[in-house]
Parts: sequence; structure tokens; C-alpha cells
Amino acid sequence: MPNRSCSYRSCKSERGIVLIFALVTLVIMLIGAVAISRSLSSNQFAIGNIGFKRDMTNQTERAVQAAMAAFGASGALATVNLRNTNLPAANYSATLLPTNTQGIPLALLSDSTFNTVGQAGNDITLADVGLTIRYVVDRISTTPGVCSVSTCSMVNDVIYGGAVTELISAQNNSSAANSTNPSAVTPQPVYRVTIRVKGPRNTLSFFQSTFTSN
Repeated sequence: MPNRSCSYRSCKSERGIVLIFALVTLVIMLIGAVAISRSLSSNQFAIGNIGFKRDMTNQTERAVQAAMAAFGASGALATVNLRNTNLPAANYSATLLPTNTQGIPLALLSDSTFNTVGQAGNDITLADVGLTIRYVVDRISTTPGVCSVSTCSMVNDVIYGGAVTELISAQNNSSAANSTNPSAVTPQPVYRVTIRVKGPRNTLSFFQSTFTSN
């Protein structure tokens, strides 16, 4: 006769408890598997967003090149005199454009406002990646016309040191008494380029930089 370590009822109860523990363990494993799957999906989504953001940043170079081309030797803004007045054909304003609290020109936030500053035909469309790039260039100046230290933000400003007629270059600190320093760098107005990149699902990214030009 085989030995029995438990009665029929106690063995049945033990088997029931083992089944409950097995089910609980299975539920915990399923929850863990779902959590791992969600974590992997979140990580992949975040990596995708970072890559997409980086690509948008890289694509802004197209707008920078377009803006710089206008300031080039044969561009629409090649000379200082041409930059003294607004030029919508080149998305250019001779005065500082109004901005929101984040410093983004309102012309990039409203199509109607942009139409008073630039031309939509200058937009750069990248259909293969679903991006549209729009930019504006403005001179950091309070008034149009010839720039001066009182109306424009300038670099290489000439300052006085020693005698009132002794001029010193802010860049190289060289000087010549009683005359304009021949080696001093000519003061140059500061310009600002602001770029808006519009992506899929109307996502927007903005980039801004300043530069000078002879």
C-alpha cells in the first residue's frame, strides 16, 4: 500500500494554493513584460525625437546659407547702402523686428505679419523629410538709414582713451595719438537671422544667431 503524506482534502487544498501562487507569479511576469515593452517603446520614441530634432537643427544651415548669400558680393544686400532700408524680397528688415517674450520675431509666428516683412517664395521646402524652413533677417537697429552707435548695435566700436582725439580699436587696443587709428577695425552693425522649421504634425522649432558683414 503506497504511503500518503496528506489526506485527500489537504492535498487538494495544497494543489489549490500552488495554483494560486502560479497564477499570481504569471500575472507579475506579464506586468513586468508589459513594463519592459513600454520602456523600450518610450526609449525608441525618445531616440526618434532626438534624431528628428537634430535633423531639424542641421537643416537650418540651408536658411543660414540663403541669408549669407544675400550679403555676398552679388547678393541683394551686398552693400551697406542696400541694408539701410527694408528689403522684403530678401526677408530683410533694416530695423529690429518686434518679438514675443521668448525673443522670436512675430513675423515668424503669423503669416500675415510675415507678408509685410518677407516673401513666402523664399521658404525652403524639403518634401522628402516633410520640413518647411522660413527665415527673417533684421538689423539690430532702432531706425532705418545709416547706422551709428546711437541707433545700431555695433561691434568693433571705436572708443576714446587718453586724449580726446586718441582713438582705440575695441578689438585690438591699438591706438594713434591725435588721429584715427589706421589699424583699427571699422565698426560693423550687428544683424540677426531667425529661422523657423516646421515639421510633420505642425511641429515648430526656432533657431537664432547674430552675425556681422562688411
